[in-house]
Amino acid sequence: MTRQLAFDLPGREQFRREDFFISPANAIALAAVEDWHGWPGGKMLLVGPSGAGKTHLARMWAAESGAAVIAGADLAGADLPALSAHGAVAVENAQTVAGHPGHEAAFFHLHNLVTQAGHLLVTAARPPRDWGLTLPDLASRLQAAPLTRLDPPDDALLSAVLIKLFSDRQITVPPALIPYLVLRMERSIAAARALVAALDARSLALGKPITRQMAAEVLDADNRA
Repeated sequence: MTRQLAFDLPGREQFRREDFFISPANAIALAAVEDWHGWPGGKMLLVGPSGAGKTHLARMWAAESGAAVIAGADLAGADLPALSAHGAVAVENAQTVAGHPGHEAAFFHLHNLVTQAGHLLVTAARPPRDWGLTLPDLASRLQAAPLTRLDPPDDALLSAVLIKLFSDRQITVPPALIPYLVLRMERSIAAARALVAALDARSLALGKPITRQMAAEVLDADNRA
């Protein structure tokens, strides 16, 4: 291995369909989102833990449907008619509106505008009943919406993601290293990206290939951080 210089250039994250790895953890949710023309009432709730792939699915859907994308925390100051004019809107991290009257009211009005003839995708960590919403009309509409779930990444998904991330950096690792990492890393896509980046940086700094011992040191440092 002769890679001597490291350039830590933050790349723009891609949310392409071909980069979405299908596994039992996400297959049902993927199918539900891709069937967006058939959503009852023109809306769908996509629920799952951080790092499970909600943003990737939402951005894939937005690219296909032409949807506008907005964070729940930005709703209060948004131009709601302009958003609804897209005919499709994705509201990400929607649980953040709970307990904020301005955000909840804006979400309620956006919901009504979009679902008259368009499509609304809502992503959140938990179902709406657990958000602590204070606006009854918003709570009732969201709780009546169809819901699909993303489970935490399983071993197959994490393995595929790690292999792809190493390949993107043109790094060859021992095949046995992948299951070793999967068993010991935090179970999220974001953690996989951070781990591969840390291993790449350590490899470049030492001028050595990535080994199990190096991986153990990086994982131990992460656990102590």
